[in-house]
Amino acid sequence: MTIRLSELFGKEIYSLDGERKGKVFDLVINLEKGRIETITTEPLRARSKAEAKKIITEKSIPYSKVISAKDIILVSAKHEVSK
Repeated sequence: MTIRLSELFGKEIYSLDGERKGKVFDLVINLEKGRIETITTEPLRARSKAEAKKIITEKSIPYSKVISAKDIILVSAKHEVSK
């Protein structure tokens, strides 16, 4: 699947069973591997290191769980995002 990073921001995220997980706010990118590692459902900007770590741990979805990214982002229902 190929999509521009700019197209992901603001997209709604849903699980396979239709549950809304949130919207894409930020992406964590592994520059060495050239891939997206994590999608966060809250913005990371202007946060302390501790707050950013909490968001990545509790309010994010591993990109490996993404099944499709078109009009919405569809993720495996097995992953839970805390709200």
